[in-house]
Amino acid sequence: MIPIYVLTGSFILFLVAGHAGVAFFHGWQEPLRASLGVMFLLTASAHWGSRRTDLIAMVPPVFPRPALLVTLTGLLEIAGAIALQFSRLAPFATASLFLMLIAIFPANVYAAQHRLTIGGRAVPSLFPRAIIQIVFLIALWFAIQPI
Repeated sequence: MIPIYVLTGSFILFLVAGHAGVAFFHGWQEPLRASLGVMFLLTASAHWGSRRTDLIAMVPPVFPRPALLVTLTGLLEIAGAIALQFSRLAPFATASLFLMLIAIFPANVYAAQHRLTIGGRAVPSLFPRAIIQIVFLIALWFAIQPI
């Protein structure tokens, strides 16, 4: 749930900054891309911290080398978060992150079905996790739509 709060809170903060005259945050797409960047950097940080073991446990057993998959998705989140900030790279970052979110959804299903924890907290049930994932996908979609 924390990533959705970070996405929402940073979006509001960047919108306010844009209205206050910060040129980088003019309009609404730049604040949205920046807030997605912050959110993906936050989620990427779990791939190497104390929650790494929890993320590895979320990878369904059918997938080989779960530690490598967790590392790769973390690196993709970092690269995507950075690339989102550049107008020319944003479409490629969005497509990559969009596909990654779809690809990691089986881990969310597995975690919910097996009542796993992340950082000692139970993962949300499947329905809220699916809604959050859809919100992220919609935000990515709107981040690159022509104005």
